[in-house]
Amino acid sequence: MSVLLDGHKIGSMHTTRTVAGERVITSQQLLVEFERTGTKISLMESETDEETLDGKPLKFDSRTRSSGVENFTRGEIRDGHKVEVHSRVGGADQTRTLEWPQGALLAEGLRLLELRAGLTPGTRYSSLAFQADNLESIAIDSVVGESASIDLPDGARTLTKIEQTIRLPDAPTKSVAWVDGDQTVAKLIMPIMGYELTMIACSKACAQAPNQSADILAHGIVAAPRALSTEERKRGVTLKVSASDGGDALQFAQTDEQTVVSANASVTLRIEPIEPQRASIERKPDASDSQPNDWLQSDAPEIVALARKGAAGAKSPREQMQQLESFVRQFIRTKDLSIGYASALEVAKRPEGDCTEHAVLLAALGRALGIPTRVVDGLAYVDSYAGRQHVFVPHAWTQAYVDGHWQSFDAALAGFDAGHVVLSYGDGDPWRFFAAFNTLGRIRIDAVEEPGVAP
Repeated sequence: MSVLLDGHKIGSMHTTRTVAGERVITSQQLLVEFERTGTKISLMESETDEETLDGKPLKFDSRTRSSGVENFTRGEIRDGHKVEVHSRVGGADQTRTLEWPQGALLAEGLRLLELRAGLTPGTRYSSLAFQADNLESIAIDSVVGESASIDLPDGARTLTKIEQTIRLPDAPTKSVAWVDGDQTVAKLIMPIMGYELTMIACSKACAQAPNQSADILAHGIVAAPRALSTEERKRGVTLKVSASDGGDALQFAQTDEQTVVSANASVTLRIEPIEPQRASIERKPDASDSQPNDWLQSDAPEIVALARKGAAGAKSPREQMQQLESFVRQFIRTKDLSIGYASALEVAKRPEGDCTEHAVLLAALGRALGIPTRVVDGLAYVDSYAGRQHVFVPHAWTQAYVDGHWQSFDAALAGFDAGHVVLSYGDGDPWRFFAAFNTLGRIRIDAVEEPGVAP
């Protein structure tokens, strides 16, 4: 398959299915290239699933490679309800046992379910697809449509339309697939970050033809109606926001620093730094907010040593985070966009990257000192970026639970201010930012209110 982003070819995908005795092995490899403000990034994702002839899951192996760093997750399902998982992210290995999600299927199980459902127009069915890269399952609702002649690079084919709703956490997204009589996808279209991602079946020569330039950040940059002064960003701002495409409602997280008021298609965001006397409206942290994970390896010796060095002499958790914020800003010497998405341990070993690398490292350093942290995905206001003036750009930063609130710390910029818009937050795993995928590229800021104006 050839992979297109808004009509620009950015890569290829190759899927194979092999029957080996009593087992079915399905492999898929995705190779794409894109740019981030002129910096080219190559990304490889692959997955191999092993199942019985009737679709019972047995094993999976998922791998990603970006900027020369390869991570993997492999698992073996035992007794139908336990999965032994071994992963390596940023050079750190982890082995653990998890519960297999009841009813979750891998590639062959999903194919067989689709075959049983058939292609009669109006047929509806649901499936639970296991995602090996983040060890979670996602519900997918499908509706069979009519058959039609669809133009493909190698000629027109009669295919059946299937509309799918992919129920990502907090951000359902929709895709449209055209399949043949064996339920093999010949064309797939889905939105991502304001773009239209298309995968279309064609010859090997077509799929592996030279790629074209496509900037993944271009649609994510949002113009501000006017400049935001430094004083405004210190005190607080109110943004009137709407969906530029008139589609599904935009997704924003409600935090102690961001109040969200929705009214049909429009959203009002009141963003202001926390006042200590103000009561928190957020949940208190749980154990997982302080624990190491695949992307925030806060128990690694390298991370612990950096945390102690960066927070030396600080008395309170707030002071520790403030010192660590400054420490990370200076520690990451090379500031560029060439790193796709690195774990905290990778950044500790190779201090370079953009806002995401600053965010994951700061979050891991906080956890190494016992401070609950999370990684935030959203937008940040800058006076100029890539030749544009007064814009909000895609950004990531860190929140820590100090003084009874989740408070923001931004090591990539000059600290947190009211020019930060939260879309979603998570534990550092890039697959947690589902809401951002559905909202970035669709935001229009209609007005910026004067400081002190209530929503």
